[in-house]
Amino acid sequence: MVSLVPSLTEAVAVSLPGVLVAATDWCTHPAGLDVTRIGGTKNPDVDALVRLAPDLVLANEEENREPDLTALRQAGIEVLVTEVRDVPGALSELDRVLRACGARTRPRWLDEAEAAWEAPPAPAHRQRAIVPVWRRPWMVLGRDTFAGDVLARLGVDNAYAGHQDRYPRVPLPELTAAAPDLVVLPDEPYRFTPDDGPEAFPGIPCALVDGRMLTWYGPSMARAPELLSEALRAAGR
Repeated sequence: MVSLVPSLTEAVAVSLPGVLVAATDWCTHPAGLDVTRIGGTKNPDVDALVRLAPDLVLANEEENREPDLTALRQAGIEVLVTEVRDVPGALSELDRVLRACGARTRPRWLDEAEAAWEAPPAPAHRQRAIVPVWRRPWMVLGRDTFAGDVLARLGVDNAYAGHQDRYPRVPLPELTAAAPDLVVLPDEPYRFTPDDGPEAFPGIPCALVDGRMLTWYGPSMARAPELLSEALRAAGR
């Protein structure tokens, strides 16, 4: 098997050790994963991947480019493409991926993740937030995103959830003019730091959160509700 999605790489590697033969350069979990690296999620070395002749390639409709997936299919390689827009969808797709990779039973972490999201920590009150994912230019979470659903389940409503784009580019003055209760700054894909909040959003509480907890669907989902809630409370909830 080959994974082109960091979240799925971690899920498969910890559940079915030895199944993966290759992954992207961005597949950083689990630590010490010893597989062939075949480039980035957006620019994998398709020729090298074809030479590996995997039984299955794991991909995602958002992470990976359709021309690369089409090239793999034309080379006779089976590609499983996931679509993850919310927490229930993530749990369902993870189960599907693991079964496709040969799992006969559900891993314990998947049961723990499902249980954690059935009763996440209750917020003291709901807040309206903007959630930047990139800077230069500024990009934020828009409609139908996994991370947006994660936050909504923890009491944080995305100010741009109704935008026509999933990751709209929004000038900084417009973001500040939206007057959110909170700014949520993940440390990936853009590595926001504590300095980015006060510098860009003076006077607005900012929560620096672990990007893996917010955007990865895999074993991290079991601890995400607790850790994200702690980070949000620390921002002044």
